[in-house]
Amino acid sequence: MSEVPMASERFVTQVPIRFAHCDPAGIIFFPQYLVLFNGLVEDWFNNALGLSYADMVQKDRVGLPIVHLECDFRAVTRMGETVALGLSVAKLGNRSLTLEVDCTGPEGQLRVTAQKVLVFTSLQTHQAISAPPAIRRAIERWLSSSNPTENRS
Repeated sequence: MSEVPMASERFVTQVPIRFAHCDPAGIIFFPQYLVLFNGLVEDWFNNALGLSYADMVQKDRVGLPIVHLECDFRAVTRMGETVALGLSVAKLGNRSLTLEVDCTGPEGQLRVTAQKVLVFTSLQTHQAISAPPAIRRAIERWLSSSNPTENRS
């Protein structure tokens, strides 16, 4: 199977920005976006794909580390705001998954965009593996759905 470019549905979740996300000025410390975006991927697995991210890692021993990351920081995000984190699939490959993620402020202002390339790996060997069939099917099923998933947490 070769890599397939996707025009994806979007998964969106609402996230409050907390003290722990911020620097002393009360502005989100930029590496915290990566933590938030990883949580977004977990929420997408659990809520949109219907797969337990914890089971994937702990029981199936499949990892999904980032191997390439590009970010554009456009505006500050402050403690106390609730932001929308969005995710769409740009490409589903044999062993990799390219995601477009973003953060939008309460007034609709785009704060951060990022593209993440994730690779499926065996947590026993730490080598790249083919996307597990159940995960591939869940992603393909989600991509073909006509209704975007919105989760208001």
